[in-house]
This record gives sequence, structure tokens and C-alpha cells, in this order.
Amino acid sequence: MKYLYIGLFVISFANASVVDDYLNSLKKEVQSQNPTFEGFDYKRGEEIFTSKHIGKKGKEISCVSCHTANLNQTGENFFTGKKIEPLSPKANPKRFTKVKTIEKWLRRNFNDVYKREGTAKEKGDVITYIINK
Repeated sequence: MKYLYIGLFVISFANASVVDDYLNSLKKEVQSQNPTFEGFDYKRGEEIFTSKHIGKKGKEISCVSCHTANLNQTGENFFTGKKIEPLSPKANPKRFTKVKTIEKWLRRNFNDVYKREGTAKEKGDVITYIINK
């Protein structure tokens, strides 16, 4: 049992490093456009995550439509009914382990909900919300 806890701690630490590195790269991108930018904001991330929009398929959706308001719970794709593992890295240590996967899902989900790519600031705010919820 002791080794299980140690393993989970190591995985959590490794994931934090990936997320921190990605957030730092997003922060640099935002600062290149706005030198007074200080950091990402949980509240802005929550607003982006929970606000409803007419998505690319013409239906009113938000991130919550698939991921639920409780990020520790299993979600379900609004259109396909496919099960979605919990978004919170606290409940699902497989989340936020690879930058390539993070970028892929942010791109896809922003396009599904907002019908456009998210800005670096929006992405950073959403990730800040997710990892701190």
C-alpha cells in the first residue's frame, strides 16, 4: 500500500510539471502580446468553462455539457453519448500528462463550443480553473 501512495505522488508531481511548463509557455505567449499580463485567472477560466454558446453543430453547449460541473465525475459527450473520464487530474491522474494531448483537446473543445481556437490567455485560464477546482 505504501508503494501505491508513493507511485501516485510521483505521477501527480510529474503531471504538475507538465501542466506548469505548459502554463508557463502560454504565459510567455500572452506576455509577448501584453507585457503587463500578470497571470491566469481561475474566475475567467470558470466563466469560459461554464458559459453556454451555440456550438459548431448549432446546439447550445458549454464545456459543462460534456464534462459536468463536478470535474471529479465521469462525463458524457453531448453529441455521441461516449463516456468521458473525469477531467480533474485529482480524480484522473492520466489528465494533463502530455502537452500534445492537452493542446489537441483544447483546440477541439474550443472549436466545438466557441467555433474558434482559444487564445493563449483563454487556454491558460481554463487550465487554471480545471487544476484548481
